[in-house]
This record gives sequence, structure tokens and C-alpha cells, in this order.
Amino acid sequence: MASVLYTETLPLAPAIIRGEVVASGLVPFGGRNGDLQFAAPDPMSLLRRLPMGNPQRLADLQAIPVDDIVEYLRALGDALTLSRNEHLQASIELSMQTAPTTPPLVRNQYERLPSLFTRDALEDTIDQIGRPFLEGWVHTRTAESGAKRFVRAFGARSIHVVAGNSPVLSAVTVIRNAVARSDAIIKAPSNDPFTGIAIARTMIDMAPDHPITRHLSVAYWRGGDESFESQLYQPHNIDKIVAWGGFASVKHVSQYLQPGLELVTLDPKRSISIVGQETFAEEATIDDAAQRIAADVGAHNQEVCASARVVYVQSGTDEAGIARVSNLAKRVYDRMMVLPERLSTKPKLGIDRELKKAIDAASMLDDFYEVVGGNDGEGAIIVSKLPEPVDFAPTLINRVANLVPVDSLDEIYPRIDSYTQTVGIYPETLAPQIADKVAIAGGQRLVSLGFAGATMTGFGGPQDGLEPTRRLVKWIFREEVDPAVTRPLWAD
Repeated sequence: MASVLYTETLPLAPAIIRGEVVASGLVPFGGRNGDLQFAAPDPMSLLRRLPMGNPQRLADLQAIPVDDIVEYLRALGDALTLSRNEHLQASIELSMQTAPTTPPLVRNQYERLPSLFTRDALEDTIDQIGRPFLEGWVHTRTAESGAKRFVRAFGARSIHVVAGNSPVLSAVTVIRNAVARSDAIIKAPSNDPFTGIAIARTMIDMAPDHPITRHLSVAYWRGGDESFESQLYQPHNIDKIVAWGGFASVKHVSQYLQPGLELVTLDPKRSISIVGQETFAEEATIDDAAQRIAADVGAHNQEVCASARVVYVQSGTDEAGIARVSNLAKRVYDRMMVLPERLSTKPKLGIDRELKKAIDAASMLDDFYEVVGGNDGEGAIIVSKLPEPVDFAPTLINRVANLVPVDSLDEIYPRIDSYTQTVGIYPETLAPQIADKVAIAGGQRLVSLGFAGATMTGFGGPQDGLEPTRRLVKWIFREEVDPAVTRPLWAD
């Protein structure tokens, strides 16, 4: 660990440990891609303080009624209004330097924070667990033997390795942790080290002694710091690790797993769209589909898992079919270029260098591909002239999508797998016909084309094929046995 002293020229990312702001023992860190240096406490100096220790300290949270949790979170959502929150105002200026997206998109994400805390959104999260299981022991059934069975959800001690591609993820983690009545340590990501801290400081200002405030910690350390993580990631410190991250980071975290320590992974995903043949019945539906595809590709500059990368179009693969998909691609590009600035902009650094090389190579293969745009790093639409995605499809980002013509929808299902998160579908009448096949193939969220990023179901409902909030709690089973009803083992 570096021992260079903190200087006044570096922004500060203090640790927040259960209601206390810790700004001592500072060392410098570099943001991702070296775009910003900041000072944060030396993680080794926090090692004794970050873990909650005795799980019985969760009793204060367990005693809080669910309605009181909702009211706390609703008040927090109101307090996270950017225009009157000084912590967020300071954080956003720094986050604009570390985020993978441009300032207008970062600002839009910050302005969205209160919408995560509406009563409706919170009730969606509560429903993942089930309010009765949070409020008490639920009698699930009486066995044939006469034993009465009860189940209740209890909070746990967790570490959340949060992704930094959107500042809303820190807020989502705070919500899930509070609803689960758990103790959370959030590892701030290098490309967003400030948002979680700003939210935690808002909680301290709002309710410094509230158990929810007292069961949240946020700190930054370099991912992969084995000298630190090997001591923190132990069953006597935590019960669960929730990891948002790529293959390498999840594999790294998995080395610490042992009995008593559970890993919940929210893996990186790739999303697709499916456009049915009915789209080409008239000009209006072609335009409608183009606008919706542009939104799913361009939103948040394609930095989130729900962003469409490959769009399968049932246009046909003959000459007329290729002409149809080519026409659609041009319309998609035109509409993507005029999306509202709060939703999509020219990417921060243009198109990724290696991706640009692949696009340029594809543009020279006229018999196989057509490339619309991409000359100024603004984004591009690649048209495949065969019913196959480009071989670099997994790397598509920076508002670059691949439109793939097919004759039959059955050609699509083999290309869906466990890495497929969101599937945008058009027209609506197509969804009931293909939903089961898409789900069986591996698709994890089906949504109307154009609305992949417009709903909150990815946070309040199932995500990546699981219910994250449900996984945050411990499910405790209790049986009541009446010897007068259930024959004892020791009876003759």
C-alpha cells in the first residue's frame, strides 16, 4: 500500500463507517484510466473497524417495522434531490471526471436518484422478500407428521462490490440493504468512488442515530488488494459478498469463498433486441421500431447491461430482406444522433480504439457488412448481410450496435445464453409468442422494445435471473412439534 502523504490538491473520498466519517490515514489513489487522483483512508487502517463483528448487533435493525424502513427511505430519497444536497453537488463534479459517460448523462443519473425511493419502487423491493417474512414468523404449512413449519427472513452481514457504470447502483444497494435489515460494507468502485459516500453522508445528516444509518459503511480500496481482502473476507466478519463485476473480478472474489461465506454475483450481461416481420408492414411501424432501437442502444451511451448490442431483425435474408434491414439501420442511426442529451451523447472518448479497428475492417468487407456512421466516434450501426452477428459482438459499446437479418425467429434462440440479460421485443404482439422460448434459452428480462432503460423493474424485481434482495437475507426455518400429535423417536 502506498504511503505517500495526502496533499491538499487531491479530492477526498473519506470512509463512512456506520455513521462516522473517517478522513485520517489518507493515501492517494488513481481513478480508472488514471483520469483522477483522490485521497482515501489507507484500507489497512480500517480493517479492525469495517466489520460489524458480532451478528447480534443486527438486533436493532430487526426490531424496526417495515413501514418505518419505508418512511426512512422515502425521506432519504427526498434528501437526495441534487439541487439541494451539497454532498451530491460536490460528488457529481468529481464523478464527471471518473465516470465512463459524459457530464449530461452523469447529471441525469444523479437527478434520477429520488425516483428510486418512491413508495411503489420500495414496495417492489419488499415484495422480493415478502412483507410477512420480514415482519414475523410465517406459518408455511403443517406437515403430515403434525409438525408446524415457520419461516422468517433475517438480515445478514454483507460486502457489496458495486459497479461504477452508473451512480444509481450505490443507491440501489442502500435500498436493498435497508429492506433486508442487513449490515452493508460498500466497496466504492474506482470509476465512481464518490456517490456512495455522498449518499451515506446524507443519511448521517438526516438521521445520524437511526439503525439504518448505523448499518452502512462505504470505503474505497483497490480491487484485488489481497493483503487487505484476505483478512476482511472472512466468515467471522461477513456472511455474504455481492459482486457486480467482470469475469476477472468475480473470479478473484471467489477465491475467498469457504463454508459460511456466500457469493451473490450480478455478472456483466449483454442485451439484445428482436424485431418481428410485422414491423415492415408500413412506414409508421418501421419508424417506430427505429426510434425504439435507437433508445435501447443509445441510452446511457450503451454503458449498462440492459443496453442492446445485437438486434435480430426478421427482415428476410434475400436481397430484398437485406435492403429492409439496411433501411432500418439508417433510420436507427439518424434517430440515435438526435436523442436528448440527458439520455445519450457522443461517447466521452469516442469509440473504443480496438472496436474502431474492427468496425473499419468490417466496412471494407462490402459483401458481408454495411457500416452506417462511425466516422467521428459518435456511434455506428453495423448491418450484417448474413444471418450472423459480427464476431466482435461481445465488445460492442459506445453506441455501436449490430443489426442481423434472419428469416425465422427460430434462428435467434440458439444465440441467446446465460449472458443475455434484457431482450427488447417488437411488436408487442410478438412477446407472448416467444417469451417462453427466450426464457428457456437464457434471456433474463423481456421488455417492450425501446423501454429497456425506462423502467425500474431491473432493481425492484428480479435481476440477472435471480432476486437479489431475497438473496441478501438469511432464511430461517423453525418447527413446532407437539409430542401428543407427532410420535417421538423415543416412543415404543
